[in-house]
Order: sequence, then structure tokens, then C-alpha cells
Amino acid sequence: MMPSQLADPVGGRPVRSPRATVCRVLLSNSSSTALSLLSANEPCSIQAPSEDASVPICCSPFDIRVMPCAEPMGSASPGPEAALSRLAVSVSPVTGSSRSHAAPEHSAAIESARDMLRAVMDEESIPGLSVAVGKESQILWSEGLGYSDLTHQVNVTPLTRFRVGSVSKPITSAALGVLLERGALDLDAPVQTYVPTFPEKMWPVTTRQLAGHLGGIRHYLGEENFSAVNYPDVLSGLDIFDDDPLIHEPGTEYAYSSYGWNLISAVVEGAAGEPFLEFMQREVFDAMGMENTSADRNQPIIPHRTRFYTMGLGGQVVNAPYVDNSYKWAGGGFLSTPEDLLIFGNAHLAPGYLTAETLDLLFTSQTLSDGSETGYGIGWRSSTNDHGEAIVSHTGGSVGGRTVLTVNRDNGLIVAIVANLSSAPMSTELAGQVEELFR
Repeated sequence: MMPSQLADPVGGRPVRSPRATVCRVLLSNSSSTALSLLSANEPCSIQAPSEDASVPICCSPFDIRVMPCAEPMGSASPGPEAALSRLAVSVSPVTGSSRSHAAPEHSAAIESARDMLRAVMDEESIPGLSVAVGKESQILWSEGLGYSDLTHQVNVTPLTRFRVGSVSKPITSAALGVLLERGALDLDAPVQTYVPTFPEKMWPVTTRQLAGHLGGIRHYLGEENFSAVNYPDVLSGLDIFDDDPLIHEPGTEYAYSSYGWNLISAVVEGAAGEPFLEFMQREVFDAMGMENTSADRNQPIIPHRTRFYTMGLGGQVVNAPYVDNSYKWAGGGFLSTPEDLLIFGNAHLAPGYLTAETLDLLFTSQTLSDGSETGYGIGWRSSTNDHGEAIVSHTGGSVGGRTVLTVNRDNGLIVAIVANLSSAPMSTELAGQVEELFR
């Protein structure tokens, strides 16, 4: 089986069925396709594409080959140009407790990585975890482990959406890159240029400083990250901290701040001239083909959203408290899947979605006023691994979720791991150990 193409307009993913081997066929409105079903021994039902990518289902233990049609299927407008490069994918069914993708040539690495992650899950009492490893545009491995819902014993699958916490920051940095390239954003202008309602401080604060945690905006105090308040828009969420003084002169210290990124979401709104989430949906999620990434809104029914867990006082897993992340979309409020994070990481491996100059800007460490480097650029941490290769990464912690995303800029390997437990140790070290197995 050839590894699936991350940006393909047509893709397939083996899935689990209690009665039969089931293979999902995802059809794209942006492509004309026909299906050739080989060696099928069960009825197959193919439905036209819909907004719910999980609708089209084909039940049969067969290989699927997708070929161009003579006539188009439907009249929907095409998707991103990057998603039009291929129209062929082959899928082999698998059995087991989760939907997964495994490139046969990496079977030994997958087995070792799976054993490693299961050991971490057992040690840390993690209910559910999902992992994906890619090399450039290929998925080498994607699998869900454990449960997304302990009460109903629902398995994690690659479609399960997790809270990615602060990985929302590099995701938002893509929006900054887009606005910068369009000439709509000056990173070194005072934030009031784009958010005129934000109070003036003792020193001016710029978007560049905010994006590198150099702006002097404070981080959470007490249990502010357990907020259950629904904020109707980005600006109202700034009320939590906008009247507070800066904790240091901008540029003189590195002090991690999710609130600084909340302010960046307001900068994006002001520069784009539209609501932050609408801009993110069109210019980042849709543009990259991240179909399973969204804001973690509480009211809507979001398909495949995991339940969230934390450790109780007695050391047992309990339901995480109710929180409302509407105050911090950019700082840590998105849901996603490891496969979507692979798509995101791949879009940052080479110029295309953004220019080479913009990518370097995002990844290059910022410096303090004394000339020392912070190791953090614009939404990305930058480091070097034991092989001397350039790694850009971010971790994320949220109520009921932990995430790590690493991108090796030299060999193209991308690792994304997410879990539904607040204390799960999703670290760059763990991602590095997984990456090492796939070298």
C-alpha cells in the first residue's frame, strides 16, 4: 500500500466495524472521480460528497483505486490548489480496535512506537491518545489508542478531535504570515494600530513582541484557565487582562503568555477586517485542507470530539471540569487531529502556502534587548536535535488535553501526538523518540 497523500482531494482510511472489514472512501467535491472496487464480496454504498466527510462509506475488504471520471461529480467549487495534485490512492483494510493507517515498510517502527506510547498510557493512566507520523506529504502511521469516552467505551480513532491547547499558537501564526504577505499587517506597529480599544501601557507593545512572548502581557493567574464564561467575541475576552499593567518592559524578558496570543487574535481581526474565526476558517483551515480542525465551541455538536479527563485527588481518572475556551481561541482554543496537524506541519516544510522569507521569520528565534536568543520565533519553538537537524515545534496543555507537534525541517519527518488527559506528558522528547524510529 502506498502512503496516503496528506493534501489529496481524495483519500481513504481503514476503519473498524464489528461485523465486517470496513473501508471509508472520502470523496472530494473538488474532483471528478470514479471508483473501481476490486475483489469486493459485500454490497457497497457510495454517496455523493457532503459537508460531513464521514458520510461516504464503502463496506468491503478490497483495495480501492480512484481514477478520473469523464464527467464531473457535482458542481461545487474547487478546493485549495495544493489539494489538486493527485487523484489516485489505494487503501488496504485492517482489523483492530481503531481506524489506522500504516505504511508496510515502516511496520517495525510502528510496532515499536505503538508499544512505547501504550507504555506511557499505562504509566500515566491516559484514557485516549492519537498519533500520526508523516514524512513531507505522506502519512507513515496514524492510529488511535484507548478511549475517547470512558463511560461508553468509545475508541479513539484518527478522526477523534482533541483540545490542542497552545498548538493553537503556531496555527494562528499562519494567519499572521498570510496578513504579513498581503501587506495588511506591520509586526512592529503598536497593537493599538489594529486594536484601538486596547489600553495604552507604560511602553508600546508590538505584535512581533506578543508573538514571541516578549510583550509583557501576563499569563494566567490562579484558576483563570478554568474559565466557564462564554465570551461572544474576541474583544470581550480581552477584558480579563486588558487593564493590567505590563509585567516587564517589552523586549527585555521572555515570559510565556497565552493572553498575549489572545490579543494577537484581536490584531488579526483588525488587520483582516473580519472576525478572527472566520478568517482562520477560510485562510488557514480551508486553505490547507484541515477538515477536522475547529474552534472548541461548547454549544455545537462537533463530530468525533473526545471527552476530556483529568486526575482526581486520589490519583484516579475523573471527568475534567466544564470550561469555555471562547476567551482564548488563538492562545489555546482549537480542536484538531494528528492528521490535520501533519497537514499543517507539511505546509510549513517548504515555500508554497507561505513564502520562504515568511517561514524563516516564523521559525527564527527572537532576541532580547541584551542580544540573547529566546529559542522562540513567532508561534514556534526552534531547536536542534542530536543529529544537528533543525526542529520547530510546540506543545499544548489544556483542561482535558495535551499535545505535541514537531517538524524536522531537514528530513521532513513530522510527529503529532494528542491525548485527552490534562496531565499526559506530551513532550518534544517523546515526539523525538517516535521520530527516531522512522528515520
